Amino acid sequence: MVDEATRKSLSGIPLLKTKAGPRDKELWVQRLKEEFQALIKYVETNKHQDNDWFRLESNKEGTRWFGKCWYIQDLLKYEFDVEFDIPVTYPTTAPEIALPELDGKTAKMFRGGKICLTDHFKPLWARNVPKFGIAHAMALGLGPWLAVEIPDLIQKGIIVYNDKSRAT
Repeated sequence: MVDEATRKSLSGIPLLKTKAGPRDKELWVQRLKEEFQALIKYVETNKHQDNDWFRLESNKEGTRWFGKCWYIQDLLKYEFDVEFDIPVTYPTTAPEIALPELDGKTAKMFRGGKICLTDHFKPLWARNVPKFGIAHAMALGLGPWLAVEIPDLIQKGIIVYNDKSRAT
């Protein structure tokens, strides 16, 4: 069962078709094309809805992803590095998204700054293999995590805004 907000988030992201991971040399190229198309569409939809909140890029092989994500509260932009590797069992296994600079600052995080997605996101991902991809992980994993955790960390004084648009 999916709520209306989740359904709306998903409506702007194309579903993927190719079930391939980094080990599937020929099919991986096709999967990466689908991943990039879905990400581009999701970013365009976000910009159109004035909800631009991340930038991602990958290494040449498409196995390591990195970039920035941000959360705006009280007209202040809190920006964080985001990174993840594509698991060898992808897309059966969801990527583990990390915000390294927040490592150890919240209980909803694992070692290395990997955000906790086990209870809510991973079962949803498992039911939607191979249709879900990186854009879905951002929309249904990192986005909700930021929306819950960052305001709490700000309120507790664990994250403090500084004038360089970087949270500390």
